[in-house]
Amino acid sequence: MSIDIGRVVITIINFIVLYFILKHFFFKTVDDTITNRQNEIDFKIKNTNENEQKSKQLVFQHEELLKNSRQEGKTIVEEYKNKAEKVSSDILKEAHEEAETIVKRAKVEAEREKEKAADEIKNQVVDLAVLVSSKALEESIDEDEHRRLIKDFIAKVGI
Repeated sequence: MSIDIGRVVITIINFIVLYFILKHFFFKTVDDTITNRQNEIDFKIKNTNENEQKSKQLVFQHEELLKNSRQEGKTIVEEYKNKAEKVSSDILKEAHEEAETIVKRAKVEAEREKEKAADEIKNQVVDLAVLVSSKALEESIDEDEHRRLIKDFIAKVGI
């Protein structure tokens, strides 16, 4: 194995010439393409990170809104529950008041009926007294008989 120095030198010179030709025509283009691609990737990574931060912030905001909405919902439910209880108690109060009014009316009506019945009894007593008196006048009775008739009358009437 022998190394031919001339060939090695020519190969090195060819390599150097090829290197400068490639550097002049292709390295700048390839380097620009690689740089542009790197910048594009960096930009996309930056946008992705920003979008991720925005989405995290939006998720947090939505969670807060959901939490607030739930709290408002509970508050609204409690308010309506309290209103319903108040309406229920008002209805019960009105029903009790109406029942009391009906009872009072019934008592007044019963008292009127009682008075009416008492008046009828008094009228009947007067009629009976007149009847007894007329019988007493028809018959000639003495005072003892008259007293006995009045006692019988009172016993019948229940005075």
